[in-house]
Amino acid sequence: MTNSIYVSRPFLPDFGEMLPLLQDIWDRRVLTNGGPYHQELEAALSERFDGRQVSLVANGMLALTVAIDAAGLEGEVITTPYSFVATTHSVKMGQLTPVFVDIKPDDLNIDPTRIEAAITPRTCAIVAVHCYGNPCNVDMIEDIAKRHNLAVIYDAAHAFGVRFNGRSVLSFGDYATLSFHATKVFNTFEGGAIVTGTSENKAHIDTLKNFGITSESSIPEVGGNAKMSEFNAALGTLQLKHFDNVVRQRGIIDKRYREALADVPGIQCLPIPVGVEPNFSYFPILVTEEYGESRDQLYNRMKEDSIYTRRYFFPLLSGLPMYRDLPSAAAENLPVAIRAAEQVLCLPIYPDLSTEDQDRIIEPIRRRI
Repeated sequence: MTNSIYVSRPFLPDFGEMLPLLQDIWDRRVLTNGGPYHQELEAALSERFDGRQVSLVANGMLALTVAIDAAGLEGEVITTPYSFVATTHSVKMGQLTPVFVDIKPDDLNIDPTRIEAAITPRTCAIVAVHCYGNPCNVDMIEDIAKRHNLAVIYDAAHAFGVRFNGRSVLSFGDYATLSFHATKVFNTFEGGAIVTGTSENKAHIDTLKNFGITSESSIPEVGGNAKMSEFNAALGTLQLKHFDNVVRQRGIIDKRYREALADVPGIQCLPIPVGVEPNFSYFPILVTEEYGESRDQLYNRMKEDSIYTRRYFFPLLSGLPMYRDLPSAAAENLPVAIRAAEQVLCLPIYPDLSTEDQDRIIEPIRRRI
């Protein structure tokens, strides 16, 4: 039977490296509530993120919902229809109205030239996504936000370790949120983080993620339970030691894909933007009309060969039943996003993807030549 290849495979350090950490957790009997591994990982990430304040949470969606709560938002939020569902669900769960604007064709990020036209007296924030880890046009977004007094939250679920013009991409915005899900380039099995610029913001976030509790006898506001466990934090400290090598390995795979697919008509690889140090978190291709076969036909043909790619992001958020009736979700407003959702296919990429398996992925795509 042919071995199956999946779009993502989490990096796991040798289990022997984890055993002393597990024993230490067992011996201390500190399993959660900001224990020593939690504190160690927050400090290490703060250093990696240019000194920004870091609050660990249990998963990436909680990172978004807590950040939105911390920002104290009311009204409308301008955002992208081209993302994972957690982005807009977090907005809606915060009792806010998402307002979609179209994306740019070169990086599939929110198009900042369309943001101002969507601003109304009810607009309170911009929630933008660093799609596939490629940074948004942060300069334009933050200029617009300052002129209109809007909060900026970046969904940076894909952007761990990414730098732009020598600066951590997580240093932009009022808040940036991360996912450490098992499929991510840096993972803690499940987990996430909120990155912000001030100790006051961090203190507020740490209160909100712990039921609104500030002391044994003080609960001044409503909060939830979004804490990361010591086990997940310990795994994160270990994963961090391997991260740079993981990115190097993924970069080799990324380069090989680009070289192998460069001459295939109708297959477009998204460029790495100038000034970006990427993390190679995903490898999306666009299957255009020139290819002679639709994206879904290629997807199904590869699936028959036990190669499981992902139509990521599909379906488009603006087409989901809870959002499709919004005025901003009308198809005529979002032509680039609609086209991208019909064409994109993410190919398998993970550090231990073998050359042989990568050839198995490339071959059916080139078969159309």
